[in-house]
Amino acid sequence: MLDHLIRGATVVDGTGAPSYTADLGIRGGRIAVIAEPGTLIEEAVTSEDATGLVLAPGFVDPHTHYDAQLFWDPYATPSMNHGVTTVAGGNCGFTLAPLHPDRPEDADYTRRMMSKVEGMALKALEEGVDWSWSSFREYLDALEGRIAVNAGFMVGHCALRRHVMGADAVGGQPTPAQLDAMLRLLHDAMEAGAWGLSTTQSATHSDGDGRPVASRHALPEELLALSRAVGEHEGTQLEAIVAGCLDQFSDDEIDLLVDMTATAGRPLNWNVLTIDAAVPERVPRQLVPSERARRAGGRIVALTMPILTPMNMSLGTFCALNLIPGWGEILSLPVPERIERLRDAGTRAEMLRRADSKEAGVFRRLADFGRYVIGDTYSAANEGLSGRVVRDIAAERGQDPFHCLVEICAADQLRTVLWPMPTDNDPDSWALRQQTWEHEDVMLGGSDAGAHLDRMCGAPYTTRFLGDCLRGRKLVSLPAAVRMLTDDPARLFGLRDRGRIQEGFHADLVLFDPERIDAGPATLVHDLPGDSPRLDSKAVGIVSVRVNGVETLRDDKVTGAVPGTVLRSGRDTRTVSTQ
Repeated sequence: MLDHLIRGATVVDGTGAPSYTADLGIRGGRIAVIAEPGTLIEEAVTSEDATGLVLAPGFVDPHTHYDAQLFWDPYATPSMNHGVTTVAGGNCGFTLAPLHPDRPEDADYTRRMMSKVEGMALKALEEGVDWSWSSFREYLDALEGRIAVNAGFMVGHCALRRHVMGADAVGGQPTPAQLDAMLRLLHDAMEAGAWGLSTTQSATHSDGDGRPVASRHALPEELLALSRAVGEHEGTQLEAIVAGCLDQFSDDEIDLLVDMTATAGRPLNWNVLTIDAAVPERVPRQLVPSERARRAGGRIVALTMPILTPMNMSLGTFCALNLIPGWGEILSLPVPERIERLRDAGTRAEMLRRADSKEAGVFRRLADFGRYVIGDTYSAANEGLSGRVVRDIAAERGQDPFHCLVEICAADQLRTVLWPMPTDNDPDSWALRQQTWEHEDVMLGGSDAGAHLDRMCGAPYTTRFLGDCLRGRKLVSLPAAVRMLTDDPARLFGLRDRGRIQEGFHADLVLFDPERIDAGPATLVHDLPGDSPRLDSKAVGIVSVRVNGVETLRDDKVTGAVPGTVLRSGRDTRTVSTQ
């Protein structure tokens, strides 16, 4: 007997092949049978009519930071609401394990680092996670049996360094004995199921004390030794972030990434490839590492987002504006002093100059302050400004846009929410995206779901992209879009029996209405531990989500089931060839 039967669905199987109508039976968590409609005679415990609905493999998000959130939110919301059944965590060099058992202060350091660098609410990290583990195995075991999605995790370079070197991990170099200890820790983590190593050398990544995070101090020799260790384990990967990921790689960064993947003999992915027709030289430069890696026996994959991710800004909280060169020192001042400096015309002129300079890289896109939309306001002086564009308000007041924006924010003691309108929403940029998606070493992803919770909302990229493909720009066909969200990331990670609708595969499935599939607007909610805020987006048109055959979501409501698996390298992943 089948556990569940889905009748008459339009199956888009994840391979990119044309859709077809079929009945699909689930048994024991796997797809047991796919048959012509009406031909299945085997009985089922439960069944449903899916006429007019699309049945696709569950979506795979290749870049998330759900490492902490899964402890208080086993449903990985809002990703699961938008059809995601498998998430990859432990990215950018940041993980919650290993933790040194004799240094309880390391957990506090990690919490403060994650709060600063990944925008996770400190109260949520303190109240929502028990921090009872030491080894990476213990961390994975703590999640086993209590999550609704499948989740795999890289081990973070920063955690390895901190465990071995303590406070010297920031600013120091390991002794030969310490490097050997790091390698043993990495091997132990991969034997426990870690997917491989993640690391960062990005200038934007600083810890809770404002100092460069531990992995930023690693020399190439250390990174290559760790990469070599990754290549000694089945089903492993590399993930790396360098400063050039935000704009254009330097020659040294290209050399490093190529050497890492070639040394490991494992794929390396990075994020995020920003595509903008106004900077036509960026994409060719960012794909040079991929071309060189293939010649060297490695593989480098660039992640890129198929949507323009909603994000908010503020002059009062840490956000992307702080990462503009020269801005961080001003925006980190106490609020009264910050307002005084921002109101100084000379200071504003210098900030604008730095924001529009080449050194600002991709953050130059944030410098057109006339295109910002005012979000929530908090003072009588700003009544009626929510939803208005700064350039219009500035014209009424006879001010330049940045001066106008500063005065609005100052009236709210810098609490004003700001929404920058994207500068790359033009037809040429979308045509360039369509062309770039076809490259063999470009893959959709980079949502950062689980991180930057009150500033950006990348998790709904799956449903928004599908809605755009079906009813919007129609840049790719539905079968191609589903393949990009399912089979492509599953194959990159070597996931065993996932990513396609195929008999014998795990029944990770999403059922949706093609006439409605979309994502709602991003809204601020306070539902994290400690009443901390985050941006959320409702899914539209998702009828059902199943993970390992068990329904986890029906009509945007979680069922309470937690059938997800902690995906462990080797057991749940196979080695992906780089040749």
